[in-house]
Amino acid sequence: MTEREQVMMFGEELRRRRIAAHMSLADLARAVHYSKGYLSKIETGTKNPAPGLARRCDSVLEAGGALAALTLDRARPEALDDESSDVEGEVWSMVLHPDGTSSFQPLARREAVMVGAASLLGLGAGRRGAAAATRLEDTLPHYRALFEHTRHMGQLLSPGLLLPTVITQAHSLSGLARNSRGRLHDDTLQLSARFAEYAGWMAQEAGNDRAALWWTGRAVEFAAEGGDPHLHAYALVRRALITLYRDDAVQTVELARRAQSDPGTPARIRGLAAQREAQGHALAGDHDNCRRSLDRAAELLAVPSEGAGDGTKGPAAPTIGTATVSDSAAMVTGWCLHELGHFEEAIRILEREIAKIPPGAVRSRTRYGARLALAYAEAGHLDKSCALTESLLADAEAVESATIASDLRRIARTLARRRQDPQVRQLYPRLSSSLQTTHI
Repeated sequence: MTEREQVMMFGEELRRRRIAAHMSLADLARAVHYSKGYLSKIETGTKNPAPGLARRCDSVLEAGGALAALTLDRARPEALDDESSDVEGEVWSMVLHPDGTSSFQPLARREAVMVGAASLLGLGAGRRGAAAATRLEDTLPHYRALFEHTRHMGQLLSPGLLLPTVITQAHSLSGLARNSRGRLHDDTLQLSARFAEYAGWMAQEAGNDRAALWWTGRAVEFAAEGGDPHLHAYALVRRALITLYRDDAVQTVELARRAQSDPGTPARIRGLAAQREAQGHALAGDHDNCRRSLDRAAELLAVPSEGAGDGTKGPAAPTIGTATVSDSAAMVTGWCLHELGHFEEAIRILEREIAKIPPGAVRSRTRYGARLALAYAEAGHLDKSCALTESLLADAEAVESATIASDLRRIARTLARRRQDPQVRQLYPRLSSSLQTTHI
């Protein structure tokens, strides 16, 4: 079926369901906060329906995902590459520029020799690695504390400022592990994996999905070498977050289900995967499967943890997943309800859960705050949306988050339809300027 045929089919199905629900075009326009003229063009097939509008109409007309499903195959993003490489045969090259920016490039060892990277300001750390490894018992707790401190810094700083530190620690720990044996070898590599996984998250926040996948792949390899086979499942959850922000519902669900497929995977990781699956179903407008996934996630996340409870060994291992959201099950439920078009219910949950986020967790508060501001806008609460969005912009510019910018762009598109409103007219230039100056 061609895209044109799909557009026509959606318009015909929308009109059929609207008439069956005894709604006029004006009634539907008021319910979904779009103009009557725009919806008329959708019904006649002269305009392409955006996935968000399709989900909203699906919810209002109680179509059970049938309308939303008609938009899933159009312009579906390409599948993610694995971004795998030969870790043993590569050299990590990082350049720190005078203006505070940095760049990173993994090179094959042969390439590094050809460009001279292998001899640039060599610090000789490898020659002292064996001696340093003998003190790992004492130093590893400090590296764990550094990881937690780094995550706190990540709530305040842009990814570009933090990534050099994260990369350096991942590299240092993997080098120390090479010169150690037994439990210390495994614990050190597992912590190196956590730094690498966090580098992947920061790369995604910087808007570089390819780098995010590369670092996530390194994390899986470090963890597996350190005796932890479970980070592979969490890596699928991370990959599914990338596809989620690409609006690829199908691949998001597929990746999340793969992460849950092994019953031996720790319950926390399977619970986080079930949450991601729910988000994928919400993106597809599938209410029933979304609810089932949310219920399964709540059950899994309620299972008492063993040690760290997150797939890494030892009671001192860092928590996997968010450490700033006290009830991720509730927050994700609010996220899903918003995507499914249940704006008022989503708003109640998001308001309650955002209030619990610590004040210092700026990235998290701004990320979920932007989602709440979007829900306000789509529910027609323009005053609340404009006020909240205005309050978020300074922090959004500071942390330079691709996921936050994604919701801010959606807010801008939603408010653009209401630019006759005085509050929207006042906010819009500031919002547009913020989106243009943020390097995402």
